[in-house]
Amino acid sequence: MAKGRNKGRKVNGILLLDKPPKLTSNGALQLVKRLYKAAKAGHTGSLDPLATGVLPLCFGEATKFSQFLLEADKQYVTTITLGVSTTTGDADGEIVDTGAVGSYTIDDIEEVVSQFRGVIDQTPSMYSAVKLNGEPLYKLARQGIEVERESRRVTIYKLDVLRYEADQLELEIICSKGTYIRSLAEDIGEVLGCGAHISALRRIASGPFNVDQVHTLEELESLRDTEGLAALDRLLMPESAAVQDWPAVELTEITASWLRQGQAVQIPHAPTEGWVRIFSESEDDNQGEFLGVGEILGDGRVAPRRLVAVHH
Repeated sequence: MAKGRNKGRKVNGILLLDKPPKLTSNGALQLVKRLYKAAKAGHTGSLDPLATGVLPLCFGEATKFSQFLLEADKQYVTTITLGVSTTTGDADGEIVDTGAVGSYTIDDIEEVVSQFRGVIDQTPSMYSAVKLNGEPLYKLARQGIEVERESRRVTIYKLDVLRYEADQLELEIICSKGTYIRSLAEDIGEVLGCGAHISALRRIASGPFNVDQVHTLEELESLRDTEGLAALDRLLMPESAAVQDWPAVELTEITASWLRQGQAVQIPHAPTEGWVRIFSESEDDNQGEFLGVGEILGDGRVAPRRLVAVHH
């Protein structure tokens, strides 16, 4: 009888990858997973193949907290080419229309851009990963099928013009989850009356992580070849990094054992509402072991919501 396939190493933690262009987020994940020989890994929301930048990859126990990174705000720098519309809203698509780019002043551009700050309704592109009856829209689009899409409410916290020259418009954007930068570019082009698409897109922050912390595929491959898997493991951030901006609470050994059995526990000086990071009590000034995350109940107790395995 044939033996089962090697399921890989138990690897736990978060790697911040600088996703290269022309590669899907899942393609990048699979490459890194193989480099680490990891048993379990997932990414935290897709970046378009055209895009580069911060792509947090979660291994092992860290996958329990990937949802919180998926829901986090994102920050981008994008270059928009005016006067050309494409099927996909970016440079990977086929040109479907061209329009004359007017002699806009920077004030004209600023006036148009200002309309998209704050809470806006956005219709996802047919080439987005939004699912209809379990099928991603982009798969339907590739078959030449276009369907009605419901608009989504998103928030643009920051939308600054970094550069405007001829047909090139560079923007910096901080936005809520679910914001489609391609759709934003198309909408700006529509208001200007000339059409537009994204020609470059870089994610410079995702939740608590920024582009200064990322590692390239080339760096990972070089480390693996020269120093082995232990060197790759040293690049991993702990599971708790996914929620590092949340308030922290510490539990005694007894209270921690109750929590691990699924019981809500009373913790002195805990926040009165919201979600918290939970650690075991430490004898020194350092933080104890990360146990997981919990939510404050109406009576002030902390209920466990996602806990890491005791042995990992």
